[in-house]
Amino acid sequence: MRHELDRAKRQASEQDLLASVTEILAKNKAERLDILRRLESGSGTSLNNLNLEQLESDRMYHIGHIKKVCIDYRLRFLESNMFKHDFPAEAISEIRNLEKQHQTTLNGFRIIAPTKAFHLLNYNDPMLFVPIGNDYYYLIHQWGDDLKASRKWLVWPLRNIGTFTLLCLAVSIFVTLIFPVNRLGENIRMATIIVFLFAFKSIFAVFMYGFFMGGRKFSAQMWNSKFYNS
Repeated sequence: MRHELDRAKRQASEQDLLASVTEILAKNKAERLDILRRLESGSGTSLNNLNLEQLESDRMYHIGHIKKVCIDYRLRFLESNMFKHDFPAEAISEIRNLEKQHQTTLNGFRIIAPTKAFHLLNYNDPMLFVPIGNDYYYLIHQWGDDLKASRKWLVWPLRNIGTFTLLCLAVSIFVTLIFPVNRLGENIRMATIIVFLFAFKSIFAVFMYGFFMGGRKFSAQMWNSKFYNS
């Protein structure tokens, strides 16, 4: 009889344990789905109720720092609902852990990523932020490869009109150096300067025409733009 009682007790305990695990898993799934819904729906909030003393200072960034990186690397800083791809499970876990730690619900998620990450199927370098007030943002999670220094220099000419002009000047100087002006200089004074000015005007006009005809804008203008043709 004692043996039967112990077996009934064990069976009841196992059933209770299974029910508890099932309940925990269901709650976990519901919480993760709610986080995903908030990521995909977006929110215009600029402040979340977080305990600043519990945040990691090296994950806090001012909007000015974010803007500089976006311009330097030609990235965008947009609401998470503009991101058209799957969010990794690790990012959702980080959000869930942060919410439990601070006993709050986070909103206003934003992402740093290349333009293509918001429109095309191939993407890299996303960084997920949440606003914490006073134009500061907290980095929750980064996935994909880290930003490469080569990208910074490849997109350098597209930062603003100044860097674009410097590129045109450099190309014009190169064209002037390889242009045979020796004989021309025998008959025309300041032939080298004339060739340089002509080359600069032509190169600047062609580059600028091609740039704007492609619907492009400089990084300083498009880093937080929601429109595709920028």
